[in-house]
Amino acid sequence: MDGEHAAVAAAPSPQAGPAHDRRTIELAGLRRVVAAILVIHLIAAIYFAKDLILPLVLGVLLALTFSPLVRATVRAGAPTALAAGTFVCLLGGGAVALIFSLSDRVSELAAEAPRLGFLLRQKLAQLSASVEAVKDASEEVEKIADAALSSGEPTVVVAQPGMLGAAIGNLAGGATTLAVAFILALFILAAGRGVHAKLVRAFPTFREKRNALETVYEIEIRISRYLFTITLINAGLGVAIFLAFFAVGMPYAYLWGLAAFLLNFIPFIGTAIGAATAAAVSIVSFDGIGYALLAPLAYLALGSLEGQVVTPSILGRRLELSAISVLVSLIFWTWAWGVAGALLAVPLLVLVKAVAERIDALRGLSLLLSSEPAARDP
Repeated sequence: MDGEHAAVAAAPSPQAGPAHDRRTIELAGLRRVVAAILVIHLIAAIYFAKDLILPLVLGVLLALTFSPLVRATVRAGAPTALAAGTFVCLLGGGAVALIFSLSDRVSELAAEAPRLGFLLRQKLAQLSASVEAVKDASEEVEKIADAALSSGEPTVVVAQPGMLGAAIGNLAGGATTLAVAFILALFILAAGRGVHAKLVRAFPTFREKRNALETVYEIEIRISRYLFTITLINAGLGVAIFLAFFAVGMPYAYLWGLAAFLLNFIPFIGTAIGAATAAAVSIVSFDGIGYALLAPLAYLALGSLEGQVVTPSILGRRLELSAISVLVSLIFWTWAWGVAGALLAVPLLVLVKAVAERIDALRGLSLLLSSEPAARDP
């Protein structure tokens, strides 16, 4: 009898069941509201604190990329600080040398941009048989200018910032961001296993410590493998486009190769931007429209070959992402950080996917980002 009374006392009462369910539902709804508020605040911070967050994110990505190389160098007997400083200095020095070697050519192209734009409009006007409209527009501009001069009244002209000035300003901001990112990456890499040790100590149980350390190593390997592989693929594409443009006589062929290397980090639209720009310059540079189309067609062909055949076969399905997730990431990060966000959209998506694969609560997000089809229920 005592056992029966104890079982009855331990069993939940009928009135407590619905109340407990209501509290559970309310807590779940409250958690969703708090999560939504946190996401909104995170998006606002990403957008409005771009100058602060962008170099930090770039520095962390650089550190994750070079961590496996630094560890391999340390295992070979080199000091951690020396290995980290060597890799960062090589990368930073190479970037600085490349910028200085191309600065004169880029300045020339920026100064020539208005003239090239005028020539392009002239060529397109000839192709569309609308030269008379261009002449009428220029005559109207001359009449307005003559009327302003003959009136004797002072004319106030507001000087707009030129393309070269805007380019110099963007270059200075980009150089500052890169400098901060390199310094942060240097400190993270020089800390070596100290960062990992602090991360491990933040978790209470041995299982959580091991899982956290394995997650960090997996993320480092995944990011490093992806960025190194995609960089080599883009470099190969740049060399191929340089050779193709050099063969057809395209001016500044080596600059087009560098532009293709950088633009190919932007999925979907990078190849389209490069081909469209090449078409505009080619139309201005060559007389025949048929010959002028060789350069943009070669750009499209090589870019399509890289995107549809080379990259999927080399990276494999483990690192592949769904086209929808890539497009959404590209739109979001381009809106938040502009060109820098477009370049970082896919690496950040790879980082999120690598983290989601190691956390049970985020396995659904990992499946959503992956290009692999979902397993069917039996």
